[in-house]
Amino acid sequence: QVQVVESGGGLVQPGGSLRLSCAASGSIFIIYTMAWYRQAPGKQRELVASISSVGMTNYANSAKGRFTISRDNAKNTVWLQMNSLKPEDTAVYYCNAGIRSTPVDGLGVYWGQGTQVTVSS
Repeated sequence: QVQVVESGGGLVQPGGSLRLSCAASGSIFIIYTMAWYRQAPGKQRELVASISSVGMTNYANSAKGRFTISRDNAKNTVWLQMNSLKPEDTAVYYCNAGIRSTPVDGLGVYWGQGTQVTVSS
C-alpha cells in the first residue's frame, strides 16, 4: 500500500507565504513525477506545478514567478513554496504522485487528501 499525505496549509494574508509538504510512504520502488494540483470552490481541479524524478519542473502560468516546487527523492517528499499569495490562490491543494511499488508492478497514480489554503485579510 502507498500513502500520500500533505501538510502545511492554512490561513495567510495577501502577499504572504506558505510552504506545503507532501510525503509518500509505504511500498515504493520508484516515484516518477510528483505534482501539486488545486481545486477552488465551483471550479475544476487544475495543475499548479510538477517535478520529474530528475528535477525537471513545470508551472501553471498563474504560479510562475511566485511558486517553487522541489523534491527530495531520498525522503519521497515534494514541497511547494508559495510566495506573494493572492486571494485567488485560495483552494484545496492536492499532492499527486506516480509510483511503482515493485519493479514489475504497473504505474499507480496516488492522491493525497488535500490541504486547505486560504488567502484573506
